[in-house]
Amino acid sequence: MNSDDLNCLLSLPREDERLEFKEAGEQFDTAKLMKYCVGIANEGGGHFILGVSNQTPRKVVGTRAFPNPAKIQNMIFTKLRFRVDVEEITHPDGRILVFHIPSRPVGSAYQFEGAYLMRSTEDLIPMTEDQLRRIFDEGKPDWLSELAKTEVTGAEVIALLDTQSYFDMRNLPYPKNRDSVIDRLVQERLIVSCAVGYGITNLGTILFAKNLSDFDLLARKAPRVIVYDGTSKLKTRQDKVGTKGYAVAFEGLIDFLFGLVPRNEVIEHALRRKVEMFPEVAIRELVANALIHQDFSETGTSIMIELYSDRLDISSPGEPFIPTERFIDGHQSRNERLAHLMRQLGICEEKGSGIDRVIDSVEVFQLPAPDFHVGERRTHAILFAHKDFDEMDRNERLRACYQHCCLRYVMNKKMSNQSLRERFRLSGSKAASVSQIISEAVRADAIKPDDTATTSRRYAKYVPFWA
Repeated sequence: MNSDDLNCLLSLPREDERLEFKEAGEQFDTAKLMKYCVGIANEGGGHFILGVSNQTPRKVVGTRAFPNPAKIQNMIFTKLRFRVDVEEITHPDGRILVFHIPSRPVGSAYQFEGAYLMRSTEDLIPMTEDQLRRIFDEGKPDWLSELAKTEVTGAEVIALLDTQSYFDMRNLPYPKNRDSVIDRLVQERLIVSCAVGYGITNLGTILFAKNLSDFDLLARKAPRVIVYDGTSKLKTRQDKVGTKGYAVAFEGLIDFLFGLVPRNEVIEHALRRKVEMFPEVAIRELVANALIHQDFSETGTSIMIELYSDRLDISSPGEPFIPTERFIDGHQSRNERLAHLMRQLGICEEKGSGIDRVIDSVEVFQLPAPDFHVGERRTHAILFAHKDFDEMDRNERLRACYQHCCLRYVMNKKMSNQSLRERFRLSGSKAASVSQIISEAVRADAIKPDDTATTSRRYAKYVPFWA
């Protein structure tokens, strides 16, 4: 590593899955080093650097850890059974130790003392079962590439898939002949040429099927919408299962859901008007996320959208790759080809800003903070109906505080007592109550004071714990 390479890494605004800095002035725990080597290797390889501050702006502080690089390099190989090159750099401000960590092999994952570790931004966490399954399945055809139906003719492809919607959503003129339609679908890998006729891929089916029940193994992948009377599952008012592919049905699904959402009557400037219980943008983003990030390998289950009198619960099969508390700033697609094509079709974005918009719209509507959590092999995103500040319990207030802090941070702003009061629409007289919420969030390690801000408690600013 030359000086330009090092300076480039030092100038990066933050660590990520493939880069970690530690000061390690006098020493560094060997077991922790092994864990970082495993976690970074499982993310595709990268660098673990000692002797550099992990706070920005980064500075070289020097390290005395591992005085014999050859010895620790040999120890890593003996313990982990893969080679990590250790480089010692003499810098004007002190000694730097760089661990050049290779990527894991395709289809394999490294472990240390029985733990398969991965990175979530700069954190080390155990891999989920879903993540391990995905790694072990590498090299095999992914679910989206598998064939839902084989040996079909060109005419049958047109009969089974809504090709008109595909060209409309891509803003392309519909071809004048069938062969041109088929060629385009082959280019998009929605279908493939076979020895006899064509095969329709799961990707083509799940997006553009005119009727999913025409495809035996995919009929259960359609979203299901259930409307309950009241706040429990005791009485079902409506239960509807989708029939079309996601791309074909998405706008209709959103319109259908939005038509079911209750409307509240509010009075502003002496005028009465109806306001939807939930913002449409939040419903759209959460449904799109559920469709895209579901685990298709889970059988016998589908996207569930459950509407109660006080909440909307959108859940998808599988567990997320990143912790739920990092949804607002982290992004990792489970089904990259599906996400890419749905972005091209104008249904979603791949840049990971969907949850930002959900939180922002919820704050505009003055709703309780959404709840993202993992259930029994399902990931839930729950929107709640309006509550006044005095009606919110402690957990709801802390969750709103944390999400507001995250939203401010990703918008390059910092949370303050005033900004949180504005989020709850509270007057200045409630500053003490808001300060209590902030203090509890700090004690819970959800947020922390911004070290770069003023030391004045009145004007203190806060950032998320991971900032």
